Amino acid sequence: MAELKKFALQALRFVAPGTPLRESLEQIVKAKTGALIVVGEIEKLKPLMNGGFPLDIDFTPNRLYELSKMDGAILLSRDGKKILFANVILLPDPNIFSSETGARHATAERVAKQTGCLVISVSQRKDTITLFQNDWKYVLRDVEEILTKASQALQTMERYRNIYDDLLNRLNSLELENQANIYEVLSFLHRACMLFTIGKEVENYLIELGTEGRLIEIQLEALLTGVKEDTILVIKDYSRKNKDPEDILKELIINFKGNFQEFSYIAGEILGYRKEEVDMEITVIPKGYRILNRITSIPSSVIEKIVNYFGDLSKIMESSFEDLDNIEGVGEVRAKKIREALTRLQRLSSF
Repeated sequence: MAELKKFALQALRFVAPGTPLRESLEQIVKAKTGALIVVGEIEKLKPLMNGGFPLDIDFTPNRLYELSKMDGAILLSRDGKKILFANVILLPDPNIFSSETGARHATAERVAKQTGCLVISVSQRKDTITLFQNDWKYVLRDVEEILTKASQALQTMERYRNIYDDLLNRLNSLELENQANIYEVLSFLHRACMLFTIGKEVENYLIELGTEGRLIEIQLEALLTGVKEDTILVIKDYSRKNKDPEDILKELIINFKGNFQEFSYIAGEILGYRKEEVDMEITVIPKGYRILNRITSIPSSVIEKIVNYFGDLSKIMESSFEDLDNIEGVGEVRAKKIREALTRLQRLSSF
């Protein structure tokens, strides 16, 4: 599914499985009556309205279904909680271009373009539900089809997550041995952006699936557990720019196109590295945020003080208990815990 605009995502949520409106729409499809439903502000629609009758009653799926048996359009309040009018003839500007051949769909498209309202057209013959809003058109798909696509995306994510974990573990070892290079860092960030991109695609599927997507949602959460946190820490460790790491991550995702070579130059520039440095795969020394975050119960404020005091991970790894104890806010107990944890990590990396 392509990147959707905010109003399109809201429209899909509005008609997702499990919502009262979707229940009514499925009744209409099953009965093969067809329907034209407009959701929005009545003031925008009044210039287009002819005939019909006002209702201003609470929405229920059954009421909408019964009203759909009449020929005219049904107008709902913007939040969908009220049925405002029924049996309305809508007369949008005929000069507005429509690619639709059927009268109901053509009216729906023109009303959507002219008013910006969400217009739902249920085909009497094709058993389809089509959403129109502004210039956007979307035919709702069968739930099983979306579940299949979401499952395929999750399978791809699972493979990428395994590679992501391997790259992170490799980066751990290289950092503790002072052998990390910019290629390894950019490879990790490239894989992270892949996970975020496919994860966004699955999130779009979840919007359309509504209550049918609970299992997919649980699987997605599991596959993305810790990814954002670790990626931000890697950015903090290697960015040369005085910029919020979350903003840098957003910039990386926006510029992500898939190709590693292209990504490496863009990401390198975003992090503050020259193209020549990326090409040469220069050795880079992390500041130490991520390694220190692996030690339990160390507040972020203390980690910040340690990084500021030593400057980079290599000096942190060489520090003594006394060096750590001298840092304001660390204290004897915490200094001992940090020194023991760093020694343990160093020992593990050598195996």
